[in-house]
Amino acid sequence: MTHTLTETTLHGLPVLRIETPLCTAQLSLYGGQLLSFVPAGGADVLWLSPLAQGAPKAIRGGVPVCWPYFAREHQPADAIQHGFARISPWTLAEAREDGDGNVHLTLDLPAHASTPLRLRQTLVLGAGLQQALTTHNPSAEAVAFTDALHSYFHVGDARQVRLSGLDGLDYDDKFTGQTFPQSGDWTLSDPRDPGRSDRIYHDAGGHYVLHDPVLSRQLRISTTGSRSVVVWNPGQAGAQAMADVPDDAWPAFVCVEAANAGRDVIKLAPGASHTLGQAVEVLPA
Repeated sequence: MTHTLTETTLHGLPVLRIETPLCTAQLSLYGGQLLSFVPAGGADVLWLSPLAQGAPKAIRGGVPVCWPYFAREHQPADAIQHGFARISPWTLAEAREDGDGNVHLTLDLPAHASTPLRLRQTLVLGAGLQQALTTHNPSAEAVAFTDALHSYFHVGDARQVRLSGLDGLDYDDKFTGQTFPQSGDWTLSDPRDPGRSDRIYHDAGGHYVLHDPVLSRQLRISTTGSRSVVVWNPGQAGAQAMADVPDDAWPAFVCVEAANAGRDVIKLAPGASHTLGQAVEVLPA
């Protein structure tokens, strides 16, 4: 075996540190949340707030798991934002290494009284990152849910990056409640609403590239089982309203979230399963 798993802390949060010749990663079993993924010789793919809080709060950064609903969709006003998965303890069911040196992790979310659905997460850590959420319905009735991998991607300057793969799609703007068409690549300088973004794109194709001239790299993001993709950055004013984000840190990340959200509700038949996944590759600019 060429990998190691050790218990340590990151910004004061208990984590499992996974080290291989291909990458280093750090995972919190609280929330089942990947907090860091660094390919060998590269910079971190993910952003974690230096002010991130642990239990009982949600951890700001990495890849929060939004489940069994996104935001508070179809939920009462006092529902937990983005569901209970990201503020629950998970169990590590398996850790193994394949013949290519990739580390495979399997995590399970314990059953919860609020839903009959069950959730398993798998991670493949190597030169790239693969991540999947598999929802299973063991009940005798169909159950509806929404979900997301709320990835905070680390960028050199959010004001200079662009995201391709969205041209021609319609998006729901959560700031206005209206729907607009996307023209060209996404950027924070969009003249319609510059400096911030909270958008759900529908009928998404599942292939996106985050172009980062400051870090001289591209992040190629491929998703499966994802009818929508969310693109979010709070902007300066939004970040100042968040206690767990430094006021000047908002340009350091862009969230590109593989999701089934908004009108893209999954209705899972009895005995059926659904998998939402993403694969992230780091490419030169």
